[in-house]
Amino acid sequence: MGQQRAMKRLAKLHIWLGWLVGAPILMWTITGLVMVAKPIEEVRGNHLRKHVPERALPADTQIAVSLPAESTRPVRSVTTQVERGETTTRITYMDGKTARFRPDGSPMGPLSEVEARLIVADGIDGGDQVASTARFEAEAVPLDFRRAMPVWQVVLNDGTHVYVGTETGQIEAVRTKWWRTFDFVWGLHIMDLQTREDTHHPILILFAVLSVIGSLFGCVLLFRRRKSRMAAS
Repeated sequence: MGQQRAMKRLAKLHIWLGWLVGAPILMWTITGLVMVAKPIEEVRGNHLRKHVPERALPADTQIAVSLPAESTRPVRSVTTQVERGETTTRITYMDGKTARFRPDGSPMGPLSEVEARLIVADGIDGGDQVASTARFEAEAVPLDFRRAMPVWQVVLNDGTHVYVGTETGQIEAVRTKWWRTFDFVWGLHIMDLQTREDTHHPILILFAVLSVIGSLFGCVLLFRRRKSRMAAS
């Protein structure tokens, strides 16, 4: 008799938990299905990036770039390569900022709108079909970029957003329509639509714990009912 009462109470708790966590579980299932509907490479827009073969530096290349003193501005890396027919030296500093220089040591300066459009046309399939462009400072980048660096946003006719670093002179991100859908459902999945980055917050943890408890209750009830039926037969 005592076990039957305990099972009834457990069944009631299971029903109430089901009502409480049913919506989050359904949401997690649907958003998970959306996120696996396409390969991650296609979500990231890798299929739109053109293969640009690397070119060797001219044999007589001379680089006249002087590195700053370690105490003035620490340097993380220095690279020199041929980009769009021009030899470019790129210095990345420890604070994450980047500067580009010509072989004679003169700075190249931030990208213009025309240069950003040319980079997209050269590096992205359909990159010559531009709908609009906009420049964003590091502290005011769009939500679908979410990196603190100044960029040009080149919007293509198909809705793809291509971000080109004004200081780096490189394509930093490709955001297709599907990427933005993926990003939205990811925010739903982790219950963080504001930043879409916090996977460790009390609301998510609470509903995850309740869902686990509800599932365990269901397993116990299923086992007990099956055992009762076997005993009755």
